[in-house]
Amino acid sequence: MTILITGGRGKIARAVATGLVSAGRDVRIASRSPQDLPGAVAFDATDPASVAAALDGISQVFLYAEPSTAGLFAAAADAAGVQQVVLLSSMSSHADNDDAAGDPHAETELIVGSGAYATTYLQPGAFMSNALFWSHAIRATGQVRLPYLDAEEAPIHEQDIADVAVRVLLDGPGGDHDGRGYPLTGPESMTRRAQLAQVASVTGVAFEAVDLTPSEARVEMGAVMRRPAQLEALLSYWASRVGTPHPIEPTVEKLTAQPGRTFRTWLRDHADAF
Repeated sequence: MTILITGGRGKIARAVATGLVSAGRDVRIASRSPQDLPGAVAFDATDPASVAAALDGISQVFLYAEPSTAGLFAAAADAAGVQQVVLLSSMSSHADNDDAAGDPHAETELIVGSGAYATTYLQPGAFMSNALFWSHAIRATGQVRLPYLDAEEAPIHEQDIADVAVRVLLDGPGGDHDGRGYPLTGPESMTRRAQLAQVASVTGVAFEAVDLTPSEARVEMGAVMRRPAQLEALLSYWASRVGTPHPIEPTVEKLTAQPGRTFRTWLRDHADAF
């Protein structure tokens, strides 16, 4: 019983692989660029032959969400006899704001969930690792430029996401995880303004936090985001969270028997990034 881990270069994928190997499971790492990953196999999600080869002999899959290739994957997974897929999706897949229909994670969930295998959807909200993008901006400009700095989030440590994925994969198909969506948050609700204050406090780095207007954000963020509809969904969501504490989901503690890691812990884990 071999478990395929796609997106092998990603931090969450690497942590999932480490957890499964530590538990004695056979793991196959897959990446579009496997040459620098010892033992990894090539995985071009747009190439049916590549996907079929990566899935050969695979019983379970940890999969990153991508709607454009989800149909190809689902058909190949069915053909290969895959029994379980754990999809890294997003909390935005079930958002109820007016622009939620543009979210690619919701589209991917529908397509991947159509397969004959058991599917579990991991639905994290904001990642603590988003702060890595802030670190690049701080070093380059001395600023972090974001809209809705007073929007409340409950960001999650990437290791907590990985730990939940490992638990679901170790439990396997045929149980309570089948067909479930697991919303995932960190243990505390905080504004992004408060997160940036913690960055300054923990790292000792001085910078300016700039609160963009929605129009400014459309210009600056639109230059790097491929999907305008996704940007509109994010802006609508952030606007809805101003002044409203984010609900804390108990999933991490329920499935891993450990409390979620705090943002201060994440900053100490990644202090050298700043």
